[in-house]
Amino acid sequence: MNLHEYQAKQLFARYGLPAPVGYACTTPREAEEAASKIGAGPWVVKCQVHAGGRGKAGGVKVVNSKEDIRAFAENWLGKRLVTYQTDANGQPVNQILVEAATDIAKELYLGAVVDRSSRRVVFMASTEGGVEIEKVAEETPHLIHKVALDPLTGPMPYQGRELAFKLGLEGKLVQQFTKIFMGLATIFLERDLALIEINPLVITKQGDLICLDGKLGADGNALFRQPDLREMRDQSQEDPREAQAAQWELELRCAGR
Repeated sequence: MNLHEYQAKQLFARYGLPAPVGYACTTPREAEEAASKIGAGPWVVKCQVHAGGRGKAGGVKVVNSKEDIRAFAENWLGKRLVTYQTDANGQPVNQILVEAATDIAKELYLGAVVDRSSRRVVFMASTEGGVEIEKVAEETPHLIHKVALDPLTGPMPYQGRELAFKLGLEGKLVQQFTKIFMGLATIFLERDLALIEINPLVITKQGDLICLDGKLGADGNALFRQPDLREMRDQSQEDPREAQAAQWELELRCAGR
């Protein structure tokens, strides 16, 4: 079960991880009001769908006026966004996220998955932020650095520092990266996740790390232990057959001939 970016960032905030100030909005008026709450622009507006490639499809935009925010909301809310990760019908846009724009100096990648072969949670970090990690793995695998969590000890700060050094980070950025690493690992384990990803994790021009994007995938078999995550489920983003099966705690499979 996937979460929206704004939901992922809500979880990040609960665990003390840095992310831009933002609000999920369902109407153009809410979007304009969100900009007023955030303060002076520029702002970033993002369609909230369970798919990557939003930027290239026009679903992410930097804007300088509230009129542009309203126009973006009117253009996308209630429509469907088609990206390279969706089918031809696309995904419905029911919310847009309005955030303060971030001055970016460098983009990194940090994420984790369950490695079925080793039966451990494996973290991956790369200097190639903003690029699909699958593409990095295929074209420049040496730029992906990994650490596996020991199921007995859990995440250790030295592992975060090890990744930070491999990314070429220095000074306070090592400390900030280690805090983010430990926070993500804690979220992953406490929330029964199957995937967590910050792409990009950016270094701002002020010299700080911030989680500019967030992607979370929960283990559907463990949702009975995570009632708050279950409440975040957006069935409009799922195949109707799978959504109906999930209501009865069933798994949809295709039978072969």
